[in-house]
Amino acid sequence: MKFGANKLSSSVRLALSLGAVIAVGASMPAFAQDSGTSSDSSSQKNPQNIQTVVVTGSHIRRVDMETSNPVVTLDRAQIQATGKTTLGDLVQDLPAVTGGVTNPQVNNGGGDGSSTIGLRGLGSQRTLILVNGHRVISSDVNSIPTNMIERVEVLTDGASSTYGSDAIGGVVNFILRKDYKGAEITTTFGQSQRGDGTQKGYTFTFGQTGDKGSIFGGLSYNKTDAVEQSQRDFSKNAISLFGSSQTPIYSYIGGSSFPPNLNIQLPDSLAAQYGCSRVAANAGASGQNVNTDYHCFGNSDKYNYASVNLLMTPQERTSFFVDADYNIGDNVTAYMNLYHTKTTSSFQIAPALLGSLYGAVISADSYYNPFGQEFSSSGLDYRARLESVGDRAANYGTTVDQGSAGFKGNFSLLDQDWAWDVGMDYGHISQNLVTLGLPNQTMINADLGPSHMDASGKVVCDSGASGCTPFNPFDLSDPNSVAALQAAAVPAISNQLAIERIYRAEANGGLINLPAGTAQLALGVSYRKEYTNAMVDPLLKIDPTTGNCTLGSQCSSPLSGGYNVKEAYGELFVPVLADMPGVYSLNVDIGDRYSKFSTFGSTNNTKFAVEYRPIQSLLLRGTVAEVFRAPTISDVYGAPISDAPKLSSDPCDGYTGGGNPACVGVPTDGSFTNTDVALGQQIKGIQSGSQYANFNLGPESGKSFDWGLVYSPSWAPGLSATVDFWKIYLNNTVTTIGAQTVLNQCYAGQTAFCGLITRNPAGSNDPGQITQIVEPTGNLGRTDAQGIDSSFRYRVPEFGYGHFTLGLDATYLQRYDQQTAPGQDSNVVYHDAGHFETYGSAQASTCPSGGGVCLFPRWRGKGFVDWQMGNWVASWRMRYIGGFRMGSKSPTQDVHPAGPYLDGIYYDYGATVYNDVQVGYEIKPIHTRIDLGVNNVFDKQPPMLYANNSLNANTDPSDFDMLGRYYWARLTFKF
Repeated sequence: MKFGANKLSSSVRLALSLGAVIAVGASMPAFAQDSGTSSDSSSQKNPQNIQTVVVTGSHIRRVDMETSNPVVTLDRAQIQATGKTTLGDLVQDLPAVTGGVTNPQVNNGGGDGSSTIGLRGLGSQRTLILVNGHRVISSDVNSIPTNMIERVEVLTDGASSTYGSDAIGGVVNFILRKDYKGAEITTTFGQSQRGDGTQKGYTFTFGQTGDKGSIFGGLSYNKTDAVEQSQRDFSKNAISLFGSSQTPIYSYIGGSSFPPNLNIQLPDSLAAQYGCSRVAANAGASGQNVNTDYHCFGNSDKYNYASVNLLMTPQERTSFFVDADYNIGDNVTAYMNLYHTKTTSSFQIAPALLGSLYGAVISADSYYNPFGQEFSSSGLDYRARLESVGDRAANYGTTVDQGSAGFKGNFSLLDQDWAWDVGMDYGHISQNLVTLGLPNQTMINADLGPSHMDASGKVVCDSGASGCTPFNPFDLSDPNSVAALQAAAVPAISNQLAIERIYRAEANGGLINLPAGTAQLALGVSYRKEYTNAMVDPLLKIDPTTGNCTLGSQCSSPLSGGYNVKEAYGELFVPVLADMPGVYSLNVDIGDRYSKFSTFGSTNNTKFAVEYRPIQSLLLRGTVAEVFRAPTISDVYGAPISDAPKLSSDPCDGYTGGGNPACVGVPTDGSFTNTDVALGQQIKGIQSGSQYANFNLGPESGKSFDWGLVYSPSWAPGLSATVDFWKIYLNNTVTTIGAQTVLNQCYAGQTAFCGLITRNPAGSNDPGQITQIVEPTGNLGRTDAQGIDSSFRYRVPEFGYGHFTLGLDATYLQRYDQQTAPGQDSNVVYHDAGHFETYGSAQASTCPSGGGVCLFPRWRGKGFVDWQMGNWVASWRMRYIGGFRMGSKSPTQDVHPAGPYLDGIYYDYGATVYNDVQVGYEIKPIHTRIDLGVNNVFDKQPPMLYANNSLNANTDPSDFDMLGRYYWARLTFKF
């Protein structure tokens, strides 16, 4: 039954009342030490010894759960307490996740239903995703079925020496449930207070364990409905800020310079008559009278695209998984695990654009052209919004298959216990994409070619071509225009395939007994092969000379390629001292990994870690590790893809010099103004891999440092606290270099960027205006990040009011700096910590990932209180996003939040705090549990960042809650 918002909220309030909940509690990441099972399939249980485990970040089996690796854990109880149906929603709440990620709230620049994880602000491409310690092909953690996961271990330290390329910011390891017996069914339902964003989820889980082995499997299904931006006050209009030296800062409802009522450039004679260079058509006018049918184009003529964009993209996901092992003998076990996930999702943005910039050509000899001059990329500029064609959309169908299989066992070597694992990992992604709402530009240009009225009074094409139907592009509401445009709109179908195969062998065990304990050694080798093939509908195939395609925008090209990497690693754990005055224990862990890439040669990365306990309750730890990331297939061979970047400034505005290659075609009399910058509009761009752009690309490398302590005092059982100081630097950062950075670097003398910029030539109708910028994948400078992580847990001793657990996790981002060209005169350092980097700014154009913007608050945190008494449980969870600044007084840090003509403007935003509550009751006689919860209890709305500074919904969908107060309920039945 579908709950209404009022019914569901009443149910929640009733359950809270009955449970006598004094608040509180939702789950927070707990220490890795709280977990007691293996996080790697190679760990073995020996009944003759104390159980040893492998903690994420190491290959060594240990009794200790507190190690040199800073790991936080989300256990199953914490996962269930949130009401989340996907893992992405859960893990993105971690304080260590910052700097821009994708999720289903990202519509423009997203829409495929995925959620990515970027630790330390370094992007999802530098955070490695593992399942049971094994690398997986998909970075979309939503593709991992929630009901197969026992816990999530998050390593917040560079781990290239342990896991290889990509593990720079850290590792997220999803650990499978083990030894499960029985079966359970769950159903979850959620809905926002406003009655939308409905979410439904169902799971079935079963398992059996015996002497010879075990099997565990299940099914899951979840669906989330779309929500349009028009359904929220903060997002229903595209509200922009603007000001100048003559105009105070003001906000207005505007948006795009491609409106339904046109935006056209006038010939010089009419420009003098109107007193402006661009006009829009009057309402109801045919557009045929150049003297009376138009008015000067202004902000009120811009198109408010916001209302038809999505606040929450729809997604529907079905998953199947199985995990099994079979004991072949006393010391050998065969195992396999796999999951299959199919996701359907989509995005929706405003109707398609028709314009000279995207290949439209209106002939001077068209019967309907009253201006007598051609509108084209080399003629006058014409811009229009094709509302009659309908909204642009894309429907994704994504299938992810991931599996591991092999043999594992144990043996004795020189009286030492060893474990071994030999197996194969396989990953497969297939994605079909149906693009809708794009008109065939070739058909439209034929209709806009030379035409005349014949003797019967019918307008016909001069070419006489079959199917050519002239229409009036200066009155898009005319029935003939509507019919012609709708006939030209056709769907396009593309698909992409990616495959990953890994063959591996590894062993770990005791090496030699020392006075302080047994030295441990881990060894392993692997061979990984990756391949991708993208096929693009011919209608979307890009013309590299113009950046256009038959359907006008969202163009791309086929891509195929692959590479392989051979790797070997070793890790040595040495207990140096133990049970001495002032030294309860002192251990050293040394790791090394050699990797040989078929594309980029070889690399060797090491780590050195120290664990020191002066007393049993205090652990001091430190790690220094080399980190490395090789460019991916897409980084190198990535096909050109249409983009619509925004420029916050053009260094050639007011240009009076000569010879700067960034300003080719720009008048040198100081009169030049970039029209798109002045209007705050997007330009045409092409994102591509390095090869297409003929741009040099190599791997990135650096170092990671971590120093910290763990304190668990004996005088306060249940109390534990950690503090970790961390620092990471990367040289030759691999990134997509945004349009603003391309332009700025070329102007500053970096000539390698200049060939990526195309401007109208001198002597054209609009000389110097930028027509296209190629945004390549390349190495851009250096990234430095550092901060402090802290965590606190206290299990309050039991008393008459039940069990309480308190917790707090926080990350302070002390520094996040990006250098564009270290050691060169053109170098600029962006200090991102504590700032929101706006869409189109140079700072955001070098951000690692996310929905077109990057937010780096100084503080992020999560606090919780959990309560349990008898059959009742309850929790309160607080999510904290610290205050930040948009803009700066410093010229090198300015992102111009109020438009390009005001320097040094900035806005400070306070902290955003979300509160979530949950209550559950277990009805033991019928093996049933009921959970009810409210997320964002106080209906906190996201900060208004304005359309000219953001790409989605006037705010940042990567970080803030868009739906508002949200009610959920879950029923679990075990049998």
